[in-house]
Amino acid sequence: MDITLLEIGLLLVTGFLAGIINTLAGGGSNLTLPALMVMGIPAEVANATNRIGVAIQGLTAVVGFRKHNKLDTSDTGPILVPTIIGGLLGAAAAAYAPSGWIKPLLLGTMLAMAFIILVKPSIVAPEPGTLSRKVMETPSSWWGLGLAGFYGGFVQAGVGFVLLTALAGTLRYDLVRANALKMLCTLVFTVVALGLFIAEDLVMWGPGLILAFGTMFGASLAVKMAIKAKPETLKWFLFIMTLCGCIAATLSD
Repeated sequence: MDITLLEIGLLLVTGFLAGIINTLAGGGSNLTLPALMVMGIPAEVANATNRIGVAIQGLTAVVGFRKHNKLDTSDTGPILVPTIIGGLLGAAAAAYAPSGWIKPLLLGTMLAMAFIILVKPSIVAPEPGTLSRKVMETPSSWWGLGLAGFYGGFVQAGVGFVLLTALAGTLRYDLVRANALKMLCTLVFTVVALGLFIAEDLVMWGPGLILAFGTMFGASLAVKMAIKAKPETLKWFLFIMTLCGCIAATLSD
């Protein structure tokens, strides 16, 4: 596939913005998926190709959060197991499900997240000083993480909101640490999903790698922003991005 300079610029800019949005909240794929599709890439191929950028931004963010001691690794195994299983099942479903299922699933998820943040923000933004819990102490977190993994494997857009709800809502991590763990979970199940998409020959490497270059720089900047931001600022940024996700899902073809 031949890529014009204008398309390269579009992918770099949208990738950079998506890297920031996904690291601080979620929903960055609402920018990158249309950017890929406007190039004439079919929806299912764009959905698969987008995972290259998501994986690279996830790796960048995880390294950044770990460098600033904001990545809690004491419970990552139990957190990742249901997420990986869910991601594998979701990716398998996405490879064979009709593309028409993506929009209603995305819109329904965004509306539910916006409602939760508005009505009961403490679910995704625990009060300062709240002690986090272990997965083994909170059986409900297995279901939450498994569903988040399935959603992320099926349609990447908006998965950050679902993961934040599982990590902050059931395990009570503050937003910065929840974001760090969210990016680790996203990285892991995205690699699993990407492997399946590659096996199905649904990935276009040229556009995907250009997009990934932009997401890498966006994620690096976002980590620094997350470390310095006030919890209240992160909460409202999350809410605004959720509303943007609702609008994007409504307007998408």
